[in-house]
Amino acid sequence: MSSPSYHDPFANYRELTLRGMVLGALITVVFTASNVYLGLKVGLTFASTIPAAVISMAVLKFAHGSNILENNLVQTEASAAGTISSVIFVLPGLLMVGYWSGFPFWQTTLLCTAGGILGVIFTVPLRLAMVVHSDLPYPEGVAAAEILKVGCHDPNIENSGAQQGGSGVKEIITGGALAGIVSLCTNGLRLAADSASYWFKSGAAIFQAPMGFSFALLGAGYLVGLAGGIAILIGLLLTWFGIIPYLSATLPQPPDMDMAGYAMSLWKNNVRFIGAGTIAIAAFWTLITLFKPMVEGMKLSIAAFSGKGEQAAHREDLNLSPHSMLLWIAISAVILVFCFHNFVADASLGSGMAWTLVIVCTLLTILIGFIVAAACGYMAGLIGSSSSPISGIGIIATIIISLILLMIGETGGLFADEGNRKFLLALTLFCGTAILAAATISNDNLQDLKTGYLLKATPWRQQIALIIGTIVGSLVLSPVLELLYQSYGFAGAMPREGMDPSLAMNAPQATIMTTIAKGIFSRDLQWNYIFTGMGIGAAAILFNLWLKKATHGRMTVPPLAIGMGIYLPPMITPPLIVGAFLAAITNHLIRKRYPDSEPRLKNAERVGTLFAAGLIVGESLIGVILAFIIVISVTSGGSDAPLAITPANWGATAEWLGLAAFIACVSIFARRVLIAARQK
Repeated sequence: MSSPSYHDPFANYRELTLRGMVLGALITVVFTASNVYLGLKVGLTFASTIPAAVISMAVLKFAHGSNILENNLVQTEASAAGTISSVIFVLPGLLMVGYWSGFPFWQTTLLCTAGGILGVIFTVPLRLAMVVHSDLPYPEGVAAAEILKVGCHDPNIENSGAQQGGSGVKEIITGGALAGIVSLCTNGLRLAADSASYWFKSGAAIFQAPMGFSFALLGAGYLVGLAGGIAILIGLLLTWFGIIPYLSATLPQPPDMDMAGYAMSLWKNNVRFIGAGTIAIAAFWTLITLFKPMVEGMKLSIAAFSGKGEQAAHREDLNLSPHSMLLWIAISAVILVFCFHNFVADASLGSGMAWTLVIVCTLLTILIGFIVAAACGYMAGLIGSSSSPISGIGIIATIIISLILLMIGETGGLFADEGNRKFLLALTLFCGTAILAAATISNDNLQDLKTGYLLKATPWRQQIALIIGTIVGSLVLSPVLELLYQSYGFAGAMPREGMDPSLAMNAPQATIMTTIAKGIFSRDLQWNYIFTGMGIGAAAILFNLWLKKATHGRMTVPPLAIGMGIYLPPMITPPLIVGAFLAAITNHLIRKRYPDSEPRLKNAERVGTLFAAGLIVGESLIGVILAFIIVISVTSGGSDAPLAITPANWGATAEWLGLAAFIACVSIFARRVLIAARQK
């Protein structure tokens, strides 16, 4: 039972309000549209948690009685925008294989809604194990919490603006302004580059020393910690100083392709499958290690529902009840059955085979969705939602679904008709979309629950807000996808003859998923790369177990992060690594300089976290603004770089400017942390 002296200072705070949900819905609509465009164009999406928190505080400060928990619920709902939009990593494949000629509104909306709700529900039992009783850093969740704290003036909130004066806000504003200005110069004006690479050869072997200059990823790396940074570095070195040199030395380079283009083609077409295999094994291992605490979380939820534990639980410990969770799962299952039956009905199959496929796809979505919820939640907790390789999970899901449907197709004699082969390929992508919706929402949900945990929010209210955000985001997806498809087309799928293919949306992840599914159904997928990745993942797991035992748990190298280092684009991982090492080096210097280092470390950590959050905020907000400017420009017949002012032959200069700005940011970051350590 809870102590009778326990006092909840937030008991009368309003959280789930109508005005908050309306504001969250509006932010969700805007951010979903932006993410769909950027994801289809360049294969990247931004996490909307932090920008949504900033916008919510800016708007609701004019509303009577607003508070930090209400702002938290707004960003929780709006964060669905940065996640549900990631279904574009699979869904356009249905047009690429020629099965769809557009995006049917209700099919698309209901499929994404059902998958997204499952993603919310499947992470609820994980909250205790992975948020409350876990040391995962949750970089974006922690950053969002710090931003909400310093943005409020509430004496009940530790480190709030009321307690810290302007110091916390100053760090966020400084970091945000720095990242925002440089992001504008990089991605808008194109005066500075966002990455650079040094390529060299040894014989026929090609090597790359990549570097990215993202300030947001530098901030995320600072929050990730040294163990994750080292693991990602191992994956990066293994790729560009091991696997790529070996492949480039053994496979002939096409005469019409330069060194860098050839190496990047090897990474895209071969090495990413190795990374996907490593992530697959590491993800399953993560699920095994989390199984016991996950069961404990479920037991507590059931105890609360039965009345045995609910009275002992504080408000900030209450999740959706098991009864509610089962009801939401049942609703999602019914929607999935409807969607799959509607999809299968177009294939004119026999009743028995049709219902077999409907039931199998529904069960696959629920079962695989449950598994990837834990894996994605862990990945987001380790390196953040923005950097979490969701498309790697999509690849794994695509492979599993394809193999199962291939067996069903062969057993049922469906491949006698080529049209049925095309249908099963399309069904794979359709089912994969639902699984990816579950994966993306779970990727974000635990991040939001971490924010709520730090702010003492009510978990079940957050979970309802995320369900609302999922539904709103799903409603936006189909119209935006249809608009972009009819305006520009996708790579390999143009709606009309005579359209300029150079303006088509690249949809890189959807292209990969489609290629994999085609390869499995035509039996020419190169499994050796996936199996190689699984071998690397198994070796990484064994090494990590030995390391933790040898150092008595003081050192660890997360196998999942090694897979990320292989799978993620080479310009993404270096700033994460630099940020992780920056945190470790500054902490080491503080311990070395001051005998009474602990209180100084705490103050330095607070300032470093706020400055890192500012870096993430600044780049994210500029990314949102630039997305709108680009959409307006392109839809009116203009350039996809409307603000660019770079002169000719500016490439090398832009790279040096980008590097100089990044080094300056690292220096400023370190200086602010070390200055903070002087004050206890």
